Amino acid sequence: QVRVVESGGGLVQPGGSLRLSCAASGSIFSIYAMGWYRQAPGKERELVADQHNFGRATYADSVKGRFTISRDNTENTVYLQMNSLKPEDTAVYYCNLNVFLSGKRGPYDYWGQGTQVTVSS
Repeated sequence: QVRVVESGGGLVQPGGSLRLSCAASGSIFSIYAMGWYRQAPGKERELVADQHNFGRATYADSVKGRFTISRDNTENTVYLQMNSLKPEDTAVYYCNLNVFLSGKRGPYDYWGQGTQVTVSS
C-alpha cells in the first residue's frame, strides 16, 4: 500500500511564501510524473504545475515566475515552492503522483488529501 501525506499549508500574508510537501511512502520504485492542483471555493479544480518523467515542468500562467515544482526521488517527496503569494492563490492544494511500484505493473496514480492555503492580511 502507498500512503501520500501533504503538509506545509497555512495562513500567510500577501507577498509571503510557503513550501508544500507531498511525501509518499510504501513500495515505491520511482516517481514517474507529478503535479499540483488547486481548487478554490466555487471553482473547478485546476492544474497549477506538473512534470512528466524528465520533461520540463509546466505551470499555469497565473503562477509562472512565482511557483516552482520539484522532487526528491530518494525520499519520494514532491514540493511546491510558492513565492509572492496573492489572495487569489487561496485554495485547497492537492498533489498528484504517478509512481512505479516495486514488483508491480504501473504506473499507478495517487492523490494527497489536500492542504489549505490562505493568503490574507
